[in-house]
Amino acid sequence: MSTRWPVINRLFRPLPKRLVGTTAAAAGGLLYLKVWLPYTHLGIPCPFYTVTGLYCPGCGITRMFLALLELDPAQALRFNALPFALIPLYALYWSAQRKGMKRTGSIVMGIMLTLTLAFGVLRNFEAFHWLAPPQTG
Repeated sequence: MSTRWPVINRLFRPLPKRLVGTTAAAAGGLLYLKVWLPYTHLGIPCPFYTVTGLYCPGCGITRMFLALLELDPAQALRFNALPFALIPLYALYWSAQRKGMKRTGSIVMGIMLTLTLAFGVLRNFEAFHWLAPPQTG
């Protein structure tokens, strides 16, 4: 292509593979949540809950995403509050890693792991029943 038309050249450049993969994954997730689940009611069961009867840190994530797609953050928080705490911490971790602050990144990663383990354990005790995802029919 000629360099006389830089705008045209930019429009017809191949898309980065990461963008194509991310878009395909997002489209697949959206189809699963908004088409497959509502019409088939065949979700992916949590293997940990199926085997043990205990909630893992990820139990309720699918329903959380569905609530977020319906623009209902309060209900999403009820289904699984962990991502709401982990996302800002992950942003802090990512920023620390990019700036070369390895010690800070390690501390933030330790906090995230501790929080995930504590959330997974506590949501199975009666005193912390509000951490467990609500049962839906």
